[in-house]
Amino acid sequence: MTGPGARAHIPVLLDEVVAALDPRPGDVIVDATFGAGGYTRRLLDAGAVVHAFDRDPDAIAVAGTWPETVENPPRLILHPRRFSEMVAALAEEGIASVDGVVMDIGVSSMQLDQPGRGFAFSTDGPLDMRMSQDGESAADFVNTADESAIADILFQYGEERQSRRVARSIVAARPLSTTGQLAQVVRKALGYRPGAPKDPATRSFQAIRIHVNAELDELLAGLSAAERLLREGGRLAVVTFHSLEDRIVKRFLRDASGASAGVSRHLPAGQAESAAGAVFARVGKPLRPSEAEIQRNPRARSATLRSAVRTASPARKEAA
Repeated sequence: MTGPGARAHIPVLLDEVVAALDPRPGDVIVDATFGAGGYTRRLLDAGAVVHAFDRDPDAIAVAGTWPETVENPPRLILHPRRFSEMVAALAEEGIASVDGVVMDIGVSSMQLDQPGRGFAFSTDGPLDMRMSQDGESAADFVNTADESAIADILFQYGEERQSRRVARSIVAARPLSTTGQLAQVVRKALGYRPGAPKDPATRSFQAIRIHVNAELDELLAGLSAAERLLREGGRLAVVTFHSLEDRIVKRFLRDASGASAGVSRHLPAGQAESAAGAVFARVGKPLRPSEAEIQRNPRARSATLRSAVRTASPARKEAA
């Protein structure tokens, strides 16, 4: 995407994600969070067919200019909807299983770099934060929710220990209409000193964004959908950017691999998976960006990649 303040998109942990997916010509892979298409580009170059999901109409509009969308048959199929709906969306295309699913959770670089989207406070913009550009905005939430509800969201999703103080300040300052106004209210409530290593408004912006977009519920639903869609040997790769997301993915893979069932680690791999009814195996160790990647792309600093391979076991009832 181009526009004022936009930067070149740099996909995070790109080589590691591609290695985890191991794409082959003809593979059908879901890019659950298309964004600017960094992962999709490499998957297409490897000969895969990609079903790309994004609820952001701007991302879908950009993807629609890619030549792979008009090939016969197309190798890039676009789905302007939430990735939690991937099972239904692919069923409409006659597809019951896929070879890979990749998710890059959270706000995209191109959303952050557009002041008019209201995701960041580095430049002032409307207090929006909606990925889908419809429904309740961040301004709607902070201007209408009661103080206790705002405090709960800041604590739960932003891990803001002084959430009640910040919520009280937000209510006292209403109405708020721009990112700059909200950031200033949060900074004043927390006694911000210019030059501090981390702006204290970051936690509150994260919390409000997660709430407005129901991001953690969407992640849980998306992981369950991937479990249902992936064929035996299919590969899952998930990149997260903060501890709340990573804990959800870690717990999902722990439970889905049978690691929480107390199965002996001394059993051969196949027997251990069978004994636990594991639906995922070969759960990879969490991978973090190298120092070289962080130097190239500071936004990669907090990223974590977790991956796993689907077994032949049927999807669990809770994933249905």
